[in-house]
Amino acid sequence: IEGTAETALRLEGGKIRDVRTGTVFGAGIRVAVNGAGIYMYLSNPTDASLMNMAQEISEAVSSGAAGEFCSLEEKSTPQINAVEVFPDSADLETKLEYLQRCDQAGREYSSKVTDVIVRYLDTDQKVIIASSDGGIIKDRRIRTRMSAMASARQGGRRQTGFFGAGRSMGLEFFDLVTPESIGTEASRIACVLLDADYAPQGTYPVILANQFGGVIFHEACGHALESGPVAKGASPFSGKLGKKIASAQVTAWDDGTIAGQWGSSKTDDEGTPMGRTKLIHRGKLQSFIADRMGSMKLDHPLTGNGRRESYRFPPAARMTNTFIDAGKHTLDDLISSLEQGIYCRTMGGGSVDTTTTDFNFSVHEAYLVKNGAVDRPIQGASLIGKGTEVLKRIEMVGNDLDFGAGMCGSLSGSLPAAVGQPSILVSSLLIGGRT
Repeated sequence: IEGTAETALRLEGGKIRDVRTGTVFGAGIRVAVNGAGIYMYLSNPTDASLMNMAQEISEAVSSGAAGEFCSLEEKSTPQINAVEVFPDSADLETKLEYLQRCDQAGREYSSKVTDVIVRYLDTDQKVIIASSDGGIIKDRRIRTRMSAMASARQGGRRQTGFFGAGRSMGLEFFDLVTPESIGTEASRIACVLLDADYAPQGTYPVILANQFGGVIFHEACGHALESGPVAKGASPFSGKLGKKIASAQVTAWDDGTIAGQWGSSKTDDEGTPMGRTKLIHRGKLQSFIADRMGSMKLDHPLTGNGRRESYRFPPAARMTNTFIDAGKHTLDDLISSLEQGIYCRTMGGGSVDTTTTDFNFSVHEAYLVKNGAVDRPIQGASLIGKGTEVLKRIEMVGNDLDFGAGMCGSLSGSLPAAVGQPSILVSSLLIGGRT
């Protein structure tokens, strides 16, 4: 059973253009029979409608034999994300002020900045999950996020820069990441790109920056470690537990227990406490990301990853905060090791075939590296490769682990998921650019 309150705001051209507030309430029931799940849901449930739905779904799967009743008791599970300032404690004017502060800082960064678009989101989701293992668990999930897109112009050239951040916390988030820092970073990127040359085309050593650089591991490798495709044999990692799939420099985790992180919560959407799962240890595959259905099919331990967007979706195995762990090198070590290469500082969008891990990602902000130093900014670069091969080509791992907040879309809807890594050096990667 779920109730979610949300506030979404947008400022553009120095004016508030969109204000959306609202609450949704609903419930769902899933029954697993012989490894298959049947799911039904309804909005604004009543006692009678819930009972009718339970009767309907039981008739759909019943073999005619009477079932067994279980005694449900509430489980006591520690809260991971401590909230100091609940979003509903602040009025709308306070939240609008955050947007204006971000907008002002972005515009004041440079006279080249022509416009800033700022978006704000807070959500307050309350869930009660009951399961036939005899447990009831309650969770309250509060998340706050802000992003900015800045436009800049110089002569006839125009560029945009984007930056966003989010945490599983209340409005104290803005003490950690100020609205001003978000607007300034978006404008900085836009202004850098005004002086950027077109990216070269070819195969180069590539440094992927920390934080949102981890989106490649998330998309090209993380999805293939989820138990859904693994159980179907549709993942290149099916049957490879204990085998080497990456460079010995790589240790990777999925961890939904990091306090305040974007993808963290007390429990997943099946009532399993969130877990800290080591996926890869020094290059060897240690675990998959498993929900209850995947655990049954693969005979694999539960990892607390049965997640969904809302009651409208059945849970599925999904990532939480997925990252490559920190190494021992500084970013300067990685840069100074290259005679010629590409430093990808901020990533853009992309596409991935999760059955093969083939990917194509755009790079929003990138730099040429020559003779061990950053040379000049470049634009229009894209990274083309295969996730399974990139894992094997990671030669150096930095000590600057950091996370970026994003929304991950898959079978069970769009979910908050953090991606992370330190700076990493990939020995060779195909760069799409201008010949």
